[in-house]
Amino acid sequence: MSGPVNITGPDKEGGFTFPVRLKPRGSCTRFEGVRDGVPVFRVAAPPVEGAANRALCELVAGLLSLPVGNVRIVGGERARNKRVRVQGISRERLEKLFASE
Repeated sequence: MSGPVNITGPDKEGGFTFPVRLKPRGSCTRFEGVRDGVPVFRVAAPPVEGAANRALCELVAGLLSLPVGNVRIVGGERARNKRVRVQGISRERLEKLFASE
């Protein structure tokens, strides 16, 4: 079941934040779609020493054609449910990504 993703922003610097669900140690790294209003990402990296978080940032940056430095985790660094902040992109591009499930 999917629903609209709760994208907040833009903030003072023009960034947007949104919730994500991360599934580490997957067989591949990919965007799996939106479930209950939360984008779900699977990464092959294990949740050890930030490897899965780095893989998530790299995946989101790649999907949005952004530099990795424009994507960061702002909440839930040690949890599967996280908040991600992106900068240098429009709300419309984010919504388009999440609609392409």
